[in-house]
Amino acid sequence: MNSGKLPLEGMTVLDLTQIMAGPVCTMLLADMGANVIKVEKPDGGDDTRRMGPPFTGEWASGFLALNRNKRSLALNLRDGAGQEVFKRLLKDADVVVENFRPGVMDRLGLGYASLSEIKPGLVYCCISGFGATGPYRSRGGFDLVAQGMSGLMSITGFPDGPPAKVGVPITDISAGTQAAFGILSAYIHALKTGKGQMVDASLMEAGIFYTIWESALYFSEGEIPGPLGSAHRVSAPYQALRTSDGYINIGAATQATWEQFCRATGLEHLIEDERFRRPGDRKAREKELAVLLEATLCQQTTGYWLETLEQAGVVAGPIYNMEQVYEDPQVHARNMVVNLEDGELGTLRNIGVPVKLSETPGSVRRRAPALGEHSREVLSDAGYADGEIDSLVESGVVVCQ
Repeated sequence: MNSGKLPLEGMTVLDLTQIMAGPVCTMLLADMGANVIKVEKPDGGDDTRRMGPPFTGEWASGFLALNRNKRSLALNLRDGAGQEVFKRLLKDADVVVENFRPGVMDRLGLGYASLSEIKPGLVYCCISGFGATGPYRSRGGFDLVAQGMSGLMSITGFPDGPPAKVGVPITDISAGTQAAFGILSAYIHALKTGKGQMVDASLMEAGIFYTIWESALYFSEGEIPGPLGSAHRVSAPYQALRTSDGYINIGAATQATWEQFCRATGLEHLIEDERFRRPGDRKAREKELAVLLEATLCQQTTGYWLETLEQAGVVAGPIYNMEQVYEDPQVHARNMVVNLEDGELGTLRNIGVPVKLSETPGSVRRRAPALGEHSREVLSDAGYADGEIDSLVESGVVVCQ
C-alpha cells in the first residue's frame, strides 16, 4: 500500500552539476524525495538552460526535463563570501554532487578534503569524463568522446559503415545513474557508521560497463568485436527483420523460442535443417538465415506477425518512433508520461519515474526552477536573516528571481 511518503525524504543534496550526467544523478535523487538544492552560477546558471529547443523564456526543453523537483540557488562560488554561504549550507546537507573537471572544487576550497573536515559524514560525489585519478583526470569529457574511448562506437552501427554513436547520450545517462547508486550506497554506510566518503564516477567507465558481451569475447578469445547492426553478439535470430510494411524485432534466442517461431511462421522445416539446427549454427549463418526469414515475414504486416508470434509465445516487438512510444497503452499504464500543471508555464509533460516502489514511490512534483527562484527560501531555511540575504544580493554574491 502506498504510504504517501517518499523514500529519500530527509536527505539534502547540494547540487553543483550542469549539462546532463550530474543533473540526471540529482534528478533521480529528487524524484525519490531528496531535497535537492541546485547551486548555479549567477551569470546564466546551468548551461543547459540555453541548449536545445526553447520551451519558453529562460527554460529550454532539455533543462525542464533534467531539473524537475529541484530548487535553484544562484550563488557565486568564486567569491569568498559565496564559499562561506556554501559551507554554511553544508551544515544541514548530506550529499554534495559536482561535475567540474577534477581540481576545480579544490581550488575553490570546496573539494572533498576540505568539506569532509567540516562534515566527516559527508557523501561527496564527483562526476567527470575520466575520473579523479589516472593520466586523463584533468581532461574535459563529453558523451561523444566517452562513447568513442569506451569502445561503444566501435560496436555501434552496421559493418563497414562509418563510426556511429548510440542515439542517446548513453554515457552521460549511465554515469549519472551509477553516481546515484554510488551515492545511495555511501549514504547507507554513513547512516550506519557516521563516516562519509567520496564517490567517483566517470563517463568513460560508464561506457565500458555497457560492453559486457564484447569485453567477455575479447577477454576469452582475444577477438576484437565490430558492429552488428541490430543483431546480437552471440544469438540469432535476435534482430530487426523486414515485414511487408516495416520491421519487427524478433527475439528467438533460445532453442525453444526458435522452434516456436518456426512453427508460428510456417517454417517448421528449418527446425531440422542442419544449417540452423543448433544455436551456434544459426549465429554462424545469421545473414543467410535473415534472408530466409524475411522472405516469409515480408508476406504479412508487422501487426499481423506481432499478433501471431504473441499467441505462439515468441518474444517480438515493433520499432517505435517517439510519437508511437507515447501513444502506447503500456507506457500510459506504467505512468511513464506525467503531466505537471504549472501556473506560469501551463501543462508540462514529463517522462515518468522509471522505477516503481510499492510503499514509497517517487514522483514528479515541481517543474525545473528559474535561475535563483529559491535563493531567498534556501538561505532562510539555512538560518539567514532577511537583512543578511539582502546584503548578499546587493553584493552580487547571490541572485534572487
